[in-house]
Amino acid sequence: MFGAGLAGGAAAWRLAARDRAVVLVEAATPAHAGGSSHGSARIFRHAYDDPFFVGLTVRALRGWRQLEAESARSILATTGGLDAGPRGGLEGIAAALAAHGLESALLDSHAAREQWPQLAFDGPVLHQPDAGVIDAAVAVDAMVSEARRHGAEVLLGDRVVAVEQRGDGALVHLEHGRAIAASTVVVAAGAWLPELAAALPVEVAERLPPLTVTQQQVFHFPFPAPPARPADWPVFVHRGEHMVYSLPGGRDAGGTGFKIAEHDGGVRTSASTRDGVVDPASRDRIVDFVRRFLPAVDATPYAETTCLYTSTGNEDFVIDRIGPVVIASPCSGHGAKFAPVLGDLIADVATGGSAPERFRLTAHAGGSTR
Repeated sequence: MFGAGLAGGAAAWRLAARDRAVVLVEAATPAHAGGSSHGSARIFRHAYDDPFFVGLTVRALRGWRQLEAESARSILATTGGLDAGPRGGLEGIAAALAAHGLESALLDSHAAREQWPQLAFDGPVLHQPDAGVIDAAVAVDAMVSEARRHGAEVLLGDRVVAVEQRGDGALVHLEHGRAIAASTVVVAAGAWLPELAAALPVEVAERLPPLTVTQQQVFHFPFPAPPARPADWPVFVHRGEHMVYSLPGGRDAGGTGFKIAEHDGGVRTSASTRDGVVDPASRDRIVDFVRRFLPAVDATPYAETTCLYTSTGNEDFVIDRIGPVVIASPCSGHGAKFAPVLGDLIADVATGGSAPERFRLTAHAGGSTR
């Protein structure tokens, strides 16, 4: 398999734990800064209005706690989470949470402000206490280490240049000259997947669904006062004209503030041509948001960066098999929280099972990547 980000690392861990022979190939290093799995701050949350995804978050949480126990590392810090905004659909989220026995509370703006005085939301707020922050880099390192512990071989600094179908299996050709015979090849290449299509068997390349790679803008602002405990600064999602999300920044950008970004404000790009230049229009919108909804915060970002989304048309994931090749593109800007259960789903498909119907290729529009 190739790609040692959150999805690929999770799949390697889960497959190796099932006593499968695994070779994990990564062109750079696990969770490198050019991909979508780096850094110390990704949101974990149950708050979806779709019971299907809520159910996956429940399974993922069990997986995160298992990974922490097996690796003896701290990966997921619980802060609680808030959902707000005029497009919030809070009743639907609360209903989906309740369907899975998960706690939530709908607060008016006054009650929310009393509990979180740094936030000035002007409408109802849904609180879900189990949300938190995933340390993505530590998670990937732990998953790759656990895969190694279960016998996986990990090849770093080499890239796949061709996947040749051989009977029921495949021969994977690497840039440095090695060829690996495999019964199954898992492609978890993140934003590089559209560009790798030419290296895959023709039947695979032709059946890949449309995938859009965007460069997202991420900003860091200082805490108005250091939180005394994680729950003092919850993760939040605000659905207004744009969807804005925020979470404590962890080690990222010096670890002295919170991270905030638009979920839907990306600029079309590709993994190899991204310029890393922050879109000034996104910066202006985020600064305005901070001024309005976090009035105690200095509305000047002290750090900013970019990251990559690889999205399907409906933000569902792609996990399916074509011959000996398993395609795994579980991003669309919200895949990180699901990594352990994604590892299970990818491992299921790689060992003869199937993914949920909505993740299969037949559920996505046909055609080549764009």
